This record gives sequence, structure tokens and C-alpha cells, in this order.
Amino acid sequence: MPSGRTHDRITLWTLPVLAGVTLAIARNSAITLIICAGFLFGGLMFGPDLDVLSVHYKRWGWLRWIWIPYRGSVKHRSVWSHGPVIGTTVRVIYLSVWLTVLGLLGLTLVNEVLRVGLTWEGVGRSLQQAFQQYTVEWLWFCLGLELGALSHYAADWGISTRKRHKTEGWKALFPVRSKTSKRKSSTQRSPTRRR
Repeated sequence: MPSGRTHDRITLWTLPVLAGVTLAIARNSAITLIICAGFLFGGLMFGPDLDVLSVHYKRWGWLRWIWIPYRGSVKHRSVWSHGPVIGTTVRVIYLSVWLTVLGLLGLTLVNEVLRVGLTWEGVGRSLQQAFQQYTVEWLWFCLGLELGALSHYAADWGISTRKRHKTEGWKALFPVRSKTSKRKSSTQRSPTRRR
């Protein structure tokens, strides 16, 4: 597998390419900026390796503790962490749950200490309006997140395949079946009916 540093280099080297292609297609600098911001966040802080002790995990600093339950419940390189679209969706939902919990605790604390009078309903309405008003922008940002994760998946696959190619040749390009699954498929036959 590529190191965290290699993944960072890939993210940073492909950023200008992504910006150029996005600007050429969208012809809109705001969309380009949003997608590139999502790509950088997805590639440098929100990548698939949050399920292990990694550079992504360490970059969260004193907030890294929120990823401990995720690390304990998601197997590394499974479809839930490294699956295109699925992995990013799981991480977005996971982070959203934490932001909601921390936001509710923060709101309660602010109301108790400062006696501000913020209500759950008022905050919920404001968030709903923000998401409705900026739906397209959120979707562009999520696209950038997924592109950042895809660069990670592509690097993992490319480097793993290259290493296997050195030992296995062109067979490395095809999916590998484990010996146990080969044995199971050859020994498992459909039961014959006795008459």
C-alpha cells in the first residue's frame, strides 16, 4: 500500500488537473473552488484510511477521538471504508452524527451558561434553510469528497497491482480468488436426489 505521504502527494499533484478540468467543464470558478475544497478535504483529512492509525486520523488533532468508534467498527479496506461512494457516504453519515451530537451539547451548554435562548426548533430551521439554499453547493462538495477518496482507491489499487505484476505478471490485473474459496467451490456440488 502507498504510504500516507504518497497519498498526500497524489492528492496535491492531481489538484491542479482537477481544477483545470472542472473549470473547463463548468466554466464557473465558484463550482471549481467548491469541488477542489471537497477534493482536498477528502484526500487529506477525510480519506478511507480513517479506520486505521494513519496520517488522515492524526490530522484531526485533538478531535481524533471521534474516529475511535469508527476505527473499531469498520474493517480496513472493506467496502464500508474503501468502497467507492459507499465508503464516503458512511464517513459523511458518521461525521454528521458526531456534529449533531456535539452541536446539541454545545447548544445546551450555551443556553445554560449564557442564557441565550436558542431553541432546538430555531437552530433546526436555520440548518434546514441553509441546506435547502445551498443544496447544489453541498452536492458539489460531496462530489469533491468522493473524487478525493477515488484518488486514494486508485492509488491503492495501482500500487498493489504493480507490486503483484512484478511477481505474477499479467495475472495481477485479474481478481484473486483465495485457495479456500477455490477448494469450497470445487468440493461443493449440488446434492443429488436419491430415488
